[in-house]
Amino acid sequence: MSDKAPAHRVTTEPCAKRIRVIFNGETVADTLSALLLFEPPITPVYYIPLEDIPKAFREPTDHATHCPFKGDATYWNIRVGDRVAENALWSYPNPIGAVPELKGHAAFYWNRMDRWLEEDEEVFVHVRDPHVRLDILPSSRRVQIGLGGTTLADSTRALFLFETGLPVRYYIPAEDVAQDLLARSELETACPYKGVAGYHHLDLDGSRHENLVWHYAHPVREAEPIRDYLCFYNEQVDISIDGKAQARPRTKWSPR
Repeated sequence: MSDKAPAHRVTTEPCAKRIRVIFNGETVADTLSALLLFEPPITPVYYIPLEDIPKAFREPTDHATHCPFKGDATYWNIRVGDRVAENALWSYPNPIGAVPELKGHAAFYWNRMDRWLEEDEEVFVHVRDPHVRLDILPSSRRVQIGLGGTTLADSTRALFLFETGLPVRYYIPAEDVAQDLLARSELETACPYKGVAGYHHLDLDGSRHENLVWHYAHPVREAEPIRDYLCFYNEQVDISIDGKAQARPRTKWSPR
């Protein structure tokens, strides 16, 4: 077995979707010819033809960066009315390496823009990686969730959510969860594949386990089956499936 680190790879794929970028109420990019750039482990990035990003919204800046795999990048501010997103757009005028097709294209910092649309559907957080799959499957297997000897959920009507690269998540009908132990949290997070999630604390034996449970009140289309189901972090509770204890996965959500 080789001890060498895997080679750094940068590749692109054409994207057939209509991509629109919204800032301060204006469409600052609208294209049918985006490129999707892959550079693991970085999240994929849309590169949009400059001709589809109106010059009226672009202000060149002196900012510059260098990437050993793509070349020297130049930047623009995006200005719409009284709002400015500084150095929010970049391009490689003379790209190097394996991606000469980036010439004439530019990319936005996702979170510096207000909204992103794929066709007419809003996308949250980052580009949806077409190599990530989401499967939501109903299961009659008995899912029991507990903590410290207390049963938190017991269901034979769970939805098993399989998402590329993540542990299986068990979404439970609210009726099968001990909701008297839950307290609504103000936290919200967003997922490009599922939508905007709301959270609940778990109050148990005088202790509060913050944001241990989440749900999607308005999931995106692909995740519609999990609407209003409740899900616990596998990393922080005890789960058994048909009486067999499941190991707690080690992820960034594991207790520290």
